Amino acid sequence: MTQTNCGTSAVVLFSGGQDSTTCLFWAKERYAKVYALCFRYGQKHATEIEAAGKIAKMAGIKFHILDASFISSLSSCNALVNSSIVMDESKPEQGPPNTFVPGRNMFFIGMAAVFAFHHDADVIVTGVSQTDFSGYPDCREPFILSMNETLNEAMDRQFRIETPLMYLDKAQTWALADSLGVFDLVRTETVTCYNGVKGSGCGHCPACLLRNRGLKTYLKQRDVKTE
Repeated sequence: MTQTNCGTSAVVLFSGGQDSTTCLFWAKERYAKVYALCFRYGQKHATEIEAAGKIAKMAGIKFHILDASFISSLSSCNALVNSSIVMDESKPEQGPPNTFVPGRNMFFIGMAAVFAFHHDADVIVTGVSQTDFSGYPDCREPFILSMNETLNEAMDRQFRIETPLMYLDKAQTWALADSLGVFDLVRTETVTCYNGVKGSGCGHCPACLLRNRGLKTYLKQRDVKTE
């Protein structure tokens, strides 16, 4: 088990999905105090917030919800907040898919930093990854590095944004969850699906396809190791 950084607190951006749940337990192993921070931003499905609350309780971590509904009021032209828009099921040839919510991660991390400032936390953990890149520009490392520098300048505080999944593909993310002892929890209790279906999801949205393909790959790799 990784040595805990005693005296250090971390805020985890927590949606109740596969990635953020893995990050929550990753942070729990490393930091003396962890806050689970969930956002209500106008997303179509409340199931992910319900799942997040349940998982945080199972982890013994205090759960906080912040209202970020202004995000959907600023930009409703995406399939995650507007049910009238038919979701892209593959990445367009040009530009991000219509599941991209402009500014979402920027606002989330900024709000998490303010929360961290007032709760004397120095670390912000987010589950973004540029390895399984879905076309979201705010999941790439250059954005995270830039945002980290901006927050430090804006608040005169040395925050550290940690992205444990940045260079992991979905199979490796499943492997990390397994090593943390939460493989079954992530598999059955999380909501990654863009249609709000818990566990393995609807099976056809981009999030489900990525998650289930990674799971299949990891299970094959694990079976080979145990033979």
